[in-house]
Formats: sequence, structure tokens, C-alpha cells
Amino acid sequence: MNGEALEILVRIVGALLAGGIVGLERSYHGRPAGFRTHTLVCMASSLLMLVTVYESLWFSDGNARVVIDPTRMAQGIMTGIGFLGAGVIMKEGLSVRGLTTAASIWITAAIGILVGIGFYFPAAIAVAATIGTLSAFRWIESRIPCEFYAHFRVHFKRDNAMAEDELLALVGKHGFTVANLNYGLTDGGEHIEYRMVLRTLAAKNARSLSDALQKVPSVIEFRISPAGG
Repeated sequence: MNGEALEILVRIVGALLAGGIVGLERSYHGRPAGFRTHTLVCMASSLLMLVTVYESLWFSDGNARVVIDPTRMAQGIMTGIGFLGAGVIMKEGLSVRGLTTAASIWITAAIGILVGIGFYFPAAIAVAATIGTLSAFRWIESRIPCEFYAHFRVHFKRDNAMAEDELLALVGKHGFTVANLNYGLTDGGEHIEYRMVLRTLAAKNARSLSDALQKVPSVIEFRISPAGG
């Protein structure tokens, strides 16, 4: 095996390992785009960059030469990866899932490009930084204060509705602030409906508010739905 063939093999295997490492973290957390997806994305990016790096091997005639701009290949790779990343983003009710996995696919493609052109040191740093972001930052994120938003609607009988001030006091008692308060009549005017957006620094407050509303006799039905970002 000559030197060029060995270098190509090293780059392909390096891309396989780099993509697999990132993919293992995603598979461990049960994401649909996991080990195999990230491995293939990284290898594909590396292979496509090898096309430009070793353009001299395309032609048997030494006089024939095509000048290729490697950055255009990289741009094409990243554009194509956008379609794959969009496929893992899912909207579940009012929540959006898959954004982190889409970002990890995107950076895995970038790592593949680095390996494909032989930039092993920045590729290794990128793998370590990616795993650190996905793992260590998850631990940090779970411990920092974070505002929780929820859509809240509640129904009362028209002749037995809780007063607005009383309802707002109940919501505030459980740690929520209110925005975008709306009123409406439903079921042919038989029921009064309040709709609002709630905000708090503790998601567990939604459970305590739910428990409190279940004890209010005049409440016919209510719904507290987390607002997706």
C-alpha cells in the first residue's frame, strides 16, 4: 500500500471513529439519529472532501488537470446536511424536539470535512468539544435556573365563574406570572373560558397549580400545556 492509499484509509477510518463517538452519545439518550447516522454523515463528508484533496488521482493523463475549489464542496456538504437535520426535528404538541440532534449532525459533518482534508488536530478537538457539549453541558443545563412557559386555559359555568382577580391570585400563589390574558364564551355561551400564558422559574409549579384547580368546585375543566421553544 503506497503512502497516498494509506493516508486515504487513515482519513476514512478517522471519520468513522469520530462520527461513531458523537453518535454513541445520541444513541445512549435514545435519539432517532444516533450511532449509525452520525457515523455515516461523518464518513460521507470525509469522502466528499477526499474527492477534492486527491483530484490528481482522477486523471491518468498527467497533462489533464481540473482546478477545484474545496470550499465549494464543503458548502455543498453543509447545505445537504440541512435536509437531514430537518428530518430529526419533530413537533410534539406545543414542544419541539430534535434541535440538539440536528445540531450534532451538522457539527459531525464539519468534523468529517476536517478529517477529509487531513486536519486531524482540530477534528480531535472538535470531537472532544462536541461530546463535552452534549454530555457535560446537559448536566449544567439541568441545574441552572430556566424560565418555564405554559399555555393555560380553564372553563367555568357562566353563572358560577371565578372572578378574574381571584383566578390571578390563585395562579400567582403557585409561583406564576401571567401574560396575554384572554376571555371567551364557549358552548353556546354556557361556559366562560380564560386563556393565558404562564411563566415561572420552577416547572414543578404546574403540578401544584393543577392540584389546586382540581379542588375548586366551580372549575369544569382546565389544561396546562408546556409551551415549546
